[in-house]
Amino acid sequence: MNSRVKYPRTYHLPFSAGLQADDKKIKSLQAFEGQEVVVNLKMDGENTTIYPDSYLHARSLDSKGNWTQDIAKQIASGIGYLIPEGHRLCCENLTARHAIYYPDNYLEGYVYLLSVWNKENMCLSWDDTVDIANMLDLPQPKTLYRGIFDIKSLQSLAKDLDTSIEEGFVVRTTSAFHYKDFEKHVTKYVRQGHVQDNAEHWLKTATPNGIPMSPGKPAFMSFRKNKIKM
Repeated sequence: MNSRVKYPRTYHLPFSAGLQADDKKIKSLQAFEGQEVVVNLKMDGENTTIYPDSYLHARSLDSKGNWTQDIAKQIASGIGYLIPEGHRLCCENLTARHAIYYPDNYLEGYVYLLSVWNKENMCLSWDDTVDIANMLDLPQPKTLYRGIFDIKSLQSLAKDLDTSIEEGFVVRTTSAFHYKDFEKHVTKYVRQGHVQDNAEHWLKTATPNGIPMSPGKPAFMSFRKNKIKM
């Protein structure tokens, strides 16, 4: 059995508008200076990790299964055998609405690939991640910027967000990095007023997001024929 690993906490950029009292702001951006980064749209869903044996869990390792994970489990069953032993996929499960509702034809699929980790607990480079996403036919969040880290460019991106449907963005270095160095390679900006409900309350009020565009990803899923059962 593959060891199960909790996805790290992502610290906020100093100017993140959605910084709450219980959130953590990144201590320093020094590690990002001079580094190539990719900035991707932050999707509003449930962090989900998928393993080669098709097992999956939310960010909490002891999270209980529920209807919002049914489609993610179908996808995991269809791609698990393609994931190398000791590797894991970190994804965003967008089956159910959280603070943002994604309407019909907005999403490319319900499970977006964020990062890939190997048996040494290294996060693969961004280019390798894109290659794997293409191989598995999984969508990825929209890229807003790729280039040398520049705080002014990030502040400009924050101002241009459509906060009615865009939660924020995630910044990561394009190079590979180890799990213990996550804080030095990944940070985020979140829109003002974006508050996540606690898990118990969220599950009590959860409703499906809209149906993904057709054809959706991965291709073997037929989202329009397989209606979400609550």
